[in-house]
Amino acid sequence: MHEFLDQYLNCLFVEKGCSRNTLDAYGRDLNGYLAFARKSGCAVLREISPDVVMAYLAERKKAGLSASSVNRALAAVRGFHHYLLREGIVERNPLVHIERAKVWMRLPGTLNREEMNNLLAQPVLDSDAGMRDRAMLELMYATGLRASELINLKMNDISWQVGFLSTMGKGGKGRIVPIGQCACDCLRRYVEKSRPGLIRGRQSDLLFLNRSGQKLTRQGFWKIVKKYALKAGLGKKVHPHTFRHSFATHLLEGGADLRSVQMMLGHADVSTTQIYTHITRERLKDVHRKYHPRS
Repeated sequence: MHEFLDQYLNCLFVEKGCSRNTLDAYGRDLNGYLAFARKSGCAVLREISPDVVMAYLAERKKAGLSASSVNRALAAVRGFHHYLLREGIVERNPLVHIERAKVWMRLPGTLNREEMNNLLAQPVLDSDAGMRDRAMLELMYATGLRASELINLKMNDISWQVGFLSTMGKGGKGRIVPIGQCACDCLRRYVEKSRPGLIRGRQSDLLFLNRSGQKLTRQGFWKIVKKYALKAGLGKKVHPHTFRHSFATHLLEGGADLRSVQMMLGHADVSTTQIYTHITRERLKDVHRKYHPRS
């Protein structure tokens, strides 16, 4: 069974351009699924029945996984069986009549504009690292990039004259996003004054570098965000994706249309972007409750 799993993961990498993180997550879910199927008496893939799939999902839920995590595991299993059916490895798909678990909407955490301005002001610009950090935070808020997209930016991904950057998102899908004057100024200052001190004569086409002139890791960037969030005294959890959530929310609050925000975020489906409209509605309700005399 694992031979076909390796083939499927390779297919995801080659045909769909899935990232290493996505492949690792799918691999973990599907290895657990196949182990459960073997424990349930399935020696080969064609012996897996709808009851086995349902029992696996129930076991995942019993283990304490949230509905969204169960759905992620279900998506991995569904995709795997679709591949097996397409390749003629099995003759039926045991997930045909299995639906997703119900997921109650959880609104993503955001910062308001005052909190964001406070956070962006924290890096001290008297060092190479400080100028780099300010440029990274400004760019995250200006563009809504994912952390992985930020640390993988190359020097030639920035179009200085027109104020845009190009990035490669999930599934290998490229998009172009405007930077904005403030972020562009911080970025130019970093490239001209700070980056040479970090790269120290080495050769690298990466835009952002660590103190050793090497590529920043996602964990390293997360620590940078956490440091400045604590320094700003915001009193709430802030992580790299908070910039993305705040970017989308502030655009919609300012009157941006949903389709434009979808394109800048790189969402394949507009329904993913629509969650931010719920955030703005919740804020309107808060204002109404606070200020209306009969609320």
